[in-house]
Amino acid sequence: MLNDLKDIQIADYDYTLPDECIARYPLEQRDQSKLLALKNGEISEHHFYDLPNLLPPQTMLVFNNTRVIHARLLFRKPSGATVEVFCLEPHAMPVVQAFEQRQQCTWLCLVGNNKRWKEGVLTIGFKFHGEEHTLSATRLQPEGDAWTVRFNWSGGMSFAEAIEAAGVIPLPPYLGRAAEDSDSRRYQTVYARHDGSVAAPTAGLHFTPAVLEALKANAIDTEYITLHVGAGTFKPVSTPTIGEHVMHSEPVHVTIDNLRHIAEHEGNPVIAVGTTSVRTLESLYWFGESLQRNPNPDNMEVEQWQPYQPADSLPTYAQAYHNIIDWMERRNLDSLDGRTRLMIAPGYTYRVISGLVTNFHQPKSTLLLLVSALIGDRWHQCYQYALDHEFRFLSYGDSCLFIPQ
Repeated sequence: MLNDLKDIQIADYDYTLPDECIARYPLEQRDQSKLLALKNGEISEHHFYDLPNLLPPQTMLVFNNTRVIHARLLFRKPSGATVEVFCLEPHAMPVVQAFEQRQQCTWLCLVGNNKRWKEGVLTIGFKFHGEEHTLSATRLQPEGDAWTVRFNWSGGMSFAEAIEAAGVIPLPPYLGRAAEDSDSRRYQTVYARHDGSVAAPTAGLHFTPAVLEALKANAIDTEYITLHVGAGTFKPVSTPTIGEHVMHSEPVHVTIDNLRHIAEHEGNPVIAVGTTSVRTLESLYWFGESLQRNPNPDNMEVEQWQPYQPADSLPTYAQAYHNIIDWMERRNLDSLDGRTRLMIAPGYTYRVISGLVTNFHQPKSTLLLLVSALIGDRWHQCYQYALDHEFRFLSYGDSCLFIPQ
């Protein structure tokens, strides 16, 4: 099975996306976006504010409440050259702890115009509460395509506050424009809580307080988990087969109460808001499954091909989640910080989710593979319908509701 999956040709997950179909800006009202629904085998067209009435009874919607950070830091050298330092994730420190640092922290970063930064310290000025402060960067050592960079700053604020003031919100490269002031608000979900992503979980951008209230009125249960989206989410599969593609690793954060709540919902529909929520929920399952074979790992690490290994028997998702709960209780943990490289591709059997709210994804992307694993070849019809009916694509574009059964 694994060899067959690795032989999948990425060319089979290509489609023609005209440039004019890419949404460069969001709509004025988030919930006015179009919603394509694939439900009961039929494709239908709606607006996003119709979502609460399209969900099956007793559904639980699971959201990713990560918050996009101002990850692009533009340092100007005395010569006038600009060096961009793009913060990916903290180096050897949990995300929450890194953002709480007050004077210094080290991050894994991409460095643009790298040849212009051969040595020395770069600085950038910023205002915080009306006062001038300085953030400095020292390049330490290479790590693959990235560098470890040590940041120091004045003023006694947290790193979260410093980068918010000094940096620029990172927009997807395919938007082809610079970030504007409005993007700091619109490229965030209304329920974003935990700093750490360099890209928004874009399926959530359509939700408004009114839609969230309508969900509650329709007795739709909700839960919020956290996966910090990495820059790898923009990376198309560039190899001929998916077996040659290396999935990026992303940090996951959940509480023991999250796990209990989701486990209690077994037997009713669980619908993920966004592919990042899917990867979190399914990765947790595989970590819980692995605890049956190794009950005492040091931490949560889910590998790219882990689900595709032969297994004698597999737990229900509630059993897998309770395995994690037991593991956490033995360690007196209220929350879990782990990492996942999980790749979901056609041939994958979903263990937790029964549906998905998502945007339209780039050709040849791992996100399109994930969608195909859920709805099969129907993705071709759905995407062609969207192209024929002037749907808007990608991060600031329209949305889909996929319920395969």
